[in-house]
Amino acid sequence: MNVRNLLFASSFSLFLTFSAHGQVYQKIENQYGPVLGYSTASGVKILSIAGNKFKDLNRNGKLDRYEDWRLTAEERARDLASKLSVDQIAGLMLYSRHQALPAPAFGFMGGTYQGKNYQEGLVSPWALTDQQREFLEKDGLRHVLLTAVKDPETAARWNNELQGFVEGLGWGIPANNSSDPRHNAVVSAEFNAGAGGQISMWPDGLAMAATFDPAIVKRFGQVAATEYRSLGITTALSPQIDLGTEPRWYRIGMTFGESPELTTAMARAYIDGFQTSSGKDEIALGWGYKSVNAMVKHWPSGGPEEGGRDGHWAIGKFAVYPGDNLKQHIMPFVNGAFQLAGKTSKAAAVMPYYTISFGQDKKNGENVGNGYSKYLLTDLLRGTYGYDGVICSDWLITGDEAPKPDGFAGKPWGVEQLSVAERHYKALMAGVDQFGGNNDKAPVLAAYELGVKEHGQKFMRQRFEASARRLLLNIFRVGLFENPYLDVKESQATVGNPLYMKEGYEAQVKSVVLLKNSDQQLPIRGRKKVYVPKMYRAAMKDWWGNYTPARLEYPVNIDLLRKYADLTDNPSEADLAVVFIQSPISAEGGYSERDRKNGGNGYVPISLQYGTYTASDARAESIAAGDPVIDPSIKNRSYKNKMVTAANVMDLQTILDTKDMMKGKPILVSVTANKPMVFTEFEKEVSGIILNFGVSTQAVLDVMFGKYEPSGLLPVQMPANMATVEKQAEDVPFDMEVYVDQAGHAYDFGYGLNWSGVIKDKRVGAFVRK
Repeated sequence: MNVRNLLFASSFSLFLTFSAHGQVYQKIENQYGPVLGYSTASGVKILSIAGNKFKDLNRNGKLDRYEDWRLTAEERARDLASKLSVDQIAGLMLYSRHQALPAPAFGFMGGTYQGKNYQEGLVSPWALTDQQREFLEKDGLRHVLLTAVKDPETAARWNNELQGFVEGLGWGIPANNSSDPRHNAVVSAEFNAGAGGQISMWPDGLAMAATFDPAIVKRFGQVAATEYRSLGITTALSPQIDLGTEPRWYRIGMTFGESPELTTAMARAYIDGFQTSSGKDEIALGWGYKSVNAMVKHWPSGGPEEGGRDGHWAIGKFAVYPGDNLKQHIMPFVNGAFQLAGKTSKAAAVMPYYTISFGQDKKNGENVGNGYSKYLLTDLLRGTYGYDGVICSDWLITGDEAPKPDGFAGKPWGVEQLSVAERHYKALMAGVDQFGGNNDKAPVLAAYELGVKEHGQKFMRQRFEASARRLLLNIFRVGLFENPYLDVKESQATVGNPLYMKEGYEAQVKSVVLLKNSDQQLPIRGRKKVYVPKMYRAAMKDWWGNYTPARLEYPVNIDLLRKYADLTDNPSEADLAVVFIQSPISAEGGYSERDRKNGGNGYVPISLQYGTYTASDARAESIAAGDPVIDPSIKNRSYKNKMVTAANVMDLQTILDTKDMMKGKPILVSVTANKPMVFTEFEKEVSGIILNFGVSTQAVLDVMFGKYEPSGLLPVQMPANMATVEKQAEDVPFDMEVYVDQAGHAYDFGYGLNWSGVIKDKRVGAFVRK
């Protein structure tokens, strides 16, 4: 929000806003300084000194250095850090669990309002939950992670309620609210020019990488930061710049792909867009009222997961480096996130990944999660690369693990046998400033006491104060101490406005990749009669364990498709068929409880093909293994010669059945992918293939029917077969045999077609290997 647009002309005037609960927020203009905003209910008073106005945040009747906006953010952060007690610093070191607005009655993000559920209708959706009030007041937490939000009005009003509440506590430290990426395109969303939405929708991860255009990424950062600030969000838990060198990894779709150079350029553009304020919005050094702190992740990389299994679970705790290629994995950090083109210089915060970077601690030989590794955080990140920003652990690394290797709980990899307090202490001594997903300061204080016993009180006080300074600096730099409050109407007008929606949609279109176009079947010209088969969707559990039953349904919004073509359920009547599929889905994520119960080690392949795959080329011995608490007998995680079939194998069968029914008429396939895949099973059976990495169906249709020309390029290699996937090194990019189609086109990094043929523009020259 541009708070200065709200100023009145006089040197001291008030702007009043009434919340739903009658709390008054006042805004005061300084003629030659920042706008001040405060809640009359907080007890904060205004000090007048030499014609300037200052907030007396600690209500002591005098101007403390941290309250003096004429000083630098660094000076103010150091002053306040020196004043805080250890107990108060422990609160700053907390980063909340996921918060939804309003809170559901049950589940991971559940909460109550005065002991009752929100559904009972007693409170507004922007009211603070009982749990939020407790961790803000009792535990001193000031970093809150937002997830689901009802609408921009709810977010803005909740922000004002929250900031008014914490302003009245202790030193008046405002809340630094954060978000994981929330601009991802919704597949079913329909774009209407001139219409607004809840938030602008953009390509993300591999989809954004497929544009091969850092300028688009920077513009996204600018738009997203503006919308975030209008929602009360001042830290982005992004970008995710892990190198996507392991094609089976669950989260490769959230990366910018496998190229160190492209990922580095995208990282720099993304962070510059998010963090940079300019003109009247700038406070100093590029930071200001439009800035959002970027927490870049995941150091040193989450990309090289052994076998593609993910570190959210014990089955994926190990990142391996068979190619000894850590150097390329940290390039996007040291050459991108830490060498910005803009004035903010480097990313405000870094998040290490859950994984154990196996064999990478060359100094101590310690194999522990990245958040516990003194070598990776203090020696390498802070020492070798001189990074002095916030290091925030990934969520729940200090919690106890689940009773089974594929259970979702804490992620104390490498330190499973330590107590919760000992884990906090080890992370602190490794270099962590903040604990993601921890609402409780008790184990942080227990860690402090462990440190006092080992190093003495002076040492631990200095250690805590160093973290406090870093954490406070990110709050000062974005102007929250002066005015954390939002104009609700301005927030509603800003978030999802028509211009931002249009820009996001155009970026989605630019991410769509045309892979195959036999006989120039694309674009579809004129109004054709099209057969779109229904798809079988197998029963699945999502990230949080929520169950979706099996079903047979149209894979896209049929009403949307009717705007482009006449539809028929009779293939014999159709001019052509369009089959909408998803890339192969692993039903078990690399681990099978059934296999374990039957005497196996539990580990199974993650396949990138649809049909049954036998892992005859897999390693006989895994590089890493070990679950000392929950399954200590398993010393080898190999899945050699085991078989799996994709959960959505019916996607392949539907293509083959459609070919039989269409009797030689054209078949086009639209693939929505979240990782690389093997095209051998169906490419020769179809006339055209359009690939997207998770954008709206409308963006795909606009390319398919010729409204836009395709311009997307592959940000990852597409493997020729699963044998090359097994033989590639998890940490090395561009080391697979790529698929070559009927036309002789290699589905390699940087490949894509437009209506004229293979794209060979300046983007290809800039990023594709010579």
